[in-house]
Amino acid sequence: MTVSAVVTGIGIAAPNGLGTNSFWEATCSGHSGIGTVSHFDPTRYPVRLAGEVPGFEAAEHLPSRLLPQTDRMTRLALVATDWALVDAGVKIEELDDYDMGVVTASSSGGFEFGQNELRKLWSQGSHHVSAYQSFAWFYAVNTGQISIRNGMRGPSGVVVSDQAGGLDALAQARRQIRKGTGLVVTGGVDATICPWGWVALLASSTLSTEDDPLRAYVPFDKQACGHVPGEGGAILIIEDAAEARERGAHIYGEIAGHGSTFDAKDRGGQETGLIRAIEIALADADTTVDDIDVVFADAAADPALDYAEATALRAIFGTRSVPVTAPKTMTGRLYSGAGALDVATALLSIQAELIPPTVNTEPDPGLGIDLVVGTPRRACVRTALVVARGHHGFNSAVVVRAV
Repeated sequence: MTVSAVVTGIGIAAPNGLGTNSFWEATCSGHSGIGTVSHFDPTRYPVRLAGEVPGFEAAEHLPSRLLPQTDRMTRLALVATDWALVDAGVKIEELDDYDMGVVTASSSGGFEFGQNELRKLWSQGSHHVSAYQSFAWFYAVNTGQISIRNGMRGPSGVVVSDQAGGLDALAQARRQIRKGTGLVVTGGVDATICPWGWVALLASSTLSTEDDPLRAYVPFDKQACGHVPGEGGAILIIEDAAEARERGAHIYGEIAGHGSTFDAKDRGGQETGLIRAIEIALADADTTVDDIDVVFADAAADPALDYAEATALRAIFGTRSVPVTAPKTMTGRLYSGAGALDVATALLSIQAELIPPTVNTEPDPGLGIDLVVGTPRRACVRTALVVARGHHGFNSAVVVRAV
């Protein structure tokens, strides 16, 4: 019998809400967290807007010994993990260390920490560079620090596939649950809003240079001109469904299916790889397009990529008008944190029977998709499809459903 992997805990750190309840309330009310960058002076840069996590003071949540050795990204991930474990009602001291794993996604590592240490190297010399630089910048540091802090020694890893990474990490966590691991902490959190990270993001030529927060990130709009970057993401607790029920855990829903593909060459308007990823995810979930109640879109806000995504969705759903939404218009694109946050949002949507809106955008009717805009839409949401695409050709799709 196939083991069912379910989500029992959610921890969120997002630009429009710190904590799951704050995030969900803001998202349903259409409150955006996008504004002028405050982490540094963006005046000299062509891009000046970002989604920054508000009101986060790491010292209020973490022991002082961790602060000198962690980047903002890792601090957000550690706190989100603490919240997810509490939400799941998990008492880690009662579990076997080797029966708990950690699988996270990352697209950049600890950029701000690395920048600070490079500044010391240039201005003061190598003896002033922190020994923690050896790992604080690394892609796998969130997985490592979560594992160490919580004594989790089971199967662990990190997935690096840009925006698609958050979904791919959940899929890898599900594989470990099916292989017998009792609990896996998974998801993704990124934070690259510092001058060094900013320059790296600018090199992609995919960022919006619009200074109006209400019009800077408008996917599926005729005036779409790139995305707004953001920081944050979500951490989820995944367990075997039978064991979760046995301990009386609250179950948000099941990670029912996953599909991933790779376009060998990033060709901008490519949609065949995304179509195939969705088809694989639906087959893996043993479900059909008729069962999908909502699609959480990738929403690149690039005209060619938006057209390709809309084309892929029309190819999958045919004449059926399935609701599509992109709440990330309120956070910016969070890179590896985006997919996990979209899955968390989809699970909250199932719980509330409410589809959160896509804000500020005026969808192009020629794209032929039913985009939920402006205000939330009441709906009986039982099954949701979440799609994500990463830079250079990564495609991923996840099906989540009520249990």
